[in-house]
Amino acid sequence: MAHRVQTISRRILIADLGSVGVGLAILAACGSSDELESGDNDGSGTSGSTATATSPPDTPPATTSADASAPGTTTEVDDPVGLLWEHVPFGSVSAFVLVRNGEAAVVDTGAAGGAASILDGLSTLGASWSDVRHVVLTHKHDDHVGGLAGVIDEAPGATVYAGEDDIERIRSSVPLRAVGDGDAIMGLGVVNTPGHTPGSISLFDTGTGLLVAGDAITGGDGRIRGPDPRFSEDIATATASLATLVALGPEVAAFGHQGGPPIMVDVAAQLAALAAG
Repeated sequence: MAHRVQTISRRILIADLGSVGVGLAILAACGSSDELESGDNDGSGTSGSTATATSPPDTPPATTSADASAPGTTTEVDDPVGLLWEHVPFGSVSAFVLVRNGEAAVVDTGAAGGAASILDGLSTLGASWSDVRHVVLTHKHDDHVGGLAGVIDEAPGATVYAGEDDIERIRSSVPLRAVGDGDAIMGLGVVNTPGHTPGSISLFDTGTGLLVAGDAITGGDGRIRGPDPRFSEDIATATASLATLVALGPEVAAFGHQGGPPIMVDVAAQLAALAAG
């Protein structure tokens, strides 16, 4: 497995979406939290890429460019606020495991029976179920939330989040916490990206440039594609959400259906081309 090492500092994205564009305020993070870091909202086996992040010693709050290590190398870093991520594929469907400062988040769960694969992803990052404090559901479709029950069984103390407009359609044995623009989970900004479903959300990490977009975009083999009109409830709104993703300036695109690992080349340019039509 190829391990990629990126140089970052931990930041929190607070996204304030208007009718035209996206306003971004970047705040330095002070440490991890067990609960949602809130802005405006009160809303109540693996085979992939692992990224390891470390902050430059002289300028903790500054963002630096990402440098990839040679494939096949593993670099140990001592960074209490670094972000690590692992792609967890279930055939054509993907979940993601994120770890920061000993705290883990699972983004999407795949269909029923996927907990073992998610555990493999956690183990790859040196984490276990006991470290999982957050489970984020990017949208309501069963191939992304069907494994929720199994994940809750393994991580019963985790808070489960979803977009407000999708919550009523997601089966869960625990309450779901509504999140959207202006919220942050484990230092990742929550961004509304409706259209594929009404409550579709994405996550963005400003330090690494990692975008976890659910089904707001699709693609694979190095190429990003727009939302799939066959499965999007409102394709016009889904296409409009591309402008939101462009404004973030992501460097890594991770999404729910992809052939191969997350895309790490020309991500911003590809998104801009899609948004331009």
